[in-house]
Amino acid sequence: MTWSAKQYVAFEDERTRPARDLLAAIPTPDARSVVDIGCGPGNSTELLAQRFADAQVQGLDSSPDMIEAARKRLPQLQFDVAEIDQWAEAGPFDVIFANAVLQWLPDHATLLPALVEKLAPGGSLAIQMPDNLNEPSHRLMREVAANGPWAGKLADAAGQRTEMASASAYFSMLRAHCSRVDVWRTTYHHQLAGGAAGVVEWFKGSGLIPFLSPLTEVEREAYLALYLEAVAKAYPALADGSVLLPFPRLFIVATR
Repeated sequence: MTWSAKQYVAFEDERTRPARDLLAAIPTPDARSVVDIGCGPGNSTELLAQRFADAQVQGLDSSPDMIEAARKRLPQLQFDVAEIDQWAEAGPFDVIFANAVLQWLPDHATLLPALVEKLAPGGSLAIQMPDNLNEPSHRLMREVAANGPWAGKLADAAGQRTEMASASAYFSMLRAHCSRVDVWRTTYHHQLAGGAAGVVEWFKGSGLIPFLSPLTEVEREAYLALYLEAVAKAYPALADGSVLLPFPRLFIVATR
């Protein structure tokens, strides 16, 4: 997949709000070592550096474009290109922050306890994941993919996102390794300018990437035209021409 920092930060305020809410729930009062895994362009890392001013704060992401943007934004911090499931640094860390990234990785039952093992005693693993695979926005991505001339190319696109487990399942997989686990679900309602086109622009920076990356430029334009038409029906415009996008997200803070 090809990630674009410029496309992602087009909605930076809306995308950063869940990171703020996640950060506010971390019970670890002081931290010496903090890592932002899947840091993107550094918007969440900036929050961590402000909250834990005396800590060593670093970020990692699999996208070179995202890491380049993060280094420009926060040149005083360390950022590295790395795959989370191959991340070998042992820690210990006082805070591991994973905002809107682990939904792209499989086998959470193995991955999450492995991340907890990198925590210092009293340290926290803080996770936020979009929980929207069954929302119209993502159902329509799959339907357009399956019903067009690109169906063969996009046969595996939907599988790049991990199916979410239940809140109780995440609680159980972490509670055996942690002294405290807090799980909650929040649905944000983002008002986006431009009606359905605003919804499309939002997901071009995230959920649509697996569907657009395999296509030629001509195919992308055709796919997006069909997707826009379907989105306009699912998310009708408000009186001022904007649209309200419901966006459910799952939060987990697990403290060792």
